[in-house]
Amino acid sequence: MLAEVGTNNLTVTDVWSLDATVDGKRVRRVSLHYVKKSYALSAILDAFDGWAARTYNQSSRFGAMLDQLTDRTALMALCMTLCRFYPQWLFWLQMSAVIDIASHWLHLHATDLTRADSHKQSSNPVLHLYYTSRLFLGFMCAGNEAFYLLLYIRAFWPGPTLFGVHLMSYLSAIAFPIALIKSLISIVHMVTAAQTVVLYDTNQIIMRDIEDKKN
Repeated sequence: MLAEVGTNNLTVTDVWSLDATVDGKRVRRVSLHYVKKSYALSAILDAFDGWAARTYNQSSRFGAMLDQLTDRTALMALCMTLCRFYPQWLFWLQMSAVIDIASHWLHLHATDLTRADSHKQSSNPVLHLYYTSRLFLGFMCAGNEAFYLLLYIRAFWPGPTLFGVHLMSYLSAIAFPIALIKSLISIVHMVTAAQTVVLYDTNQIIMRDIEDKKN
């Protein structure tokens, strides 16, 4: 669950409490410390569940869908919160969420249509690297999650300043290229999956035409 307050008039004490005073009003919210721990735990469990499923031979279609669903909705919820904290970046945060949701949904849909054994199989060189290199996949996912989480933390606690720039701004800037590349990979996901679905539709039309001619 994410905090539901703005960042105006927050004191250091407010950041670590369950209540905050925003524009003179007392607002119930979740502790930033609790949010950080929960989101970090979610990321760790996300890496663990796939390993556990493979190790104990519990992999399933439903599990793969549920894994993607929980990941995407969690990030979407965080982006929705960030839209409130950073209204000047509203469009880009919305686009990030849209690309993330649309690309993964279409990719899984294409996987099901073609009855592929796994959604991690792809002939596209970018996606092949993304899914076959666990180091690269882990780095991209961790960096992407870190970027949005750092933005969330920055809204409440910008950190100490160095040369006039807050620590969280530095860290967010470092993580931003990773998040950007992750979004570009998602676009590759979307385009490749769309091509797969179009090819599937084309083959279905051809097959129907052949059947009609036989009849």
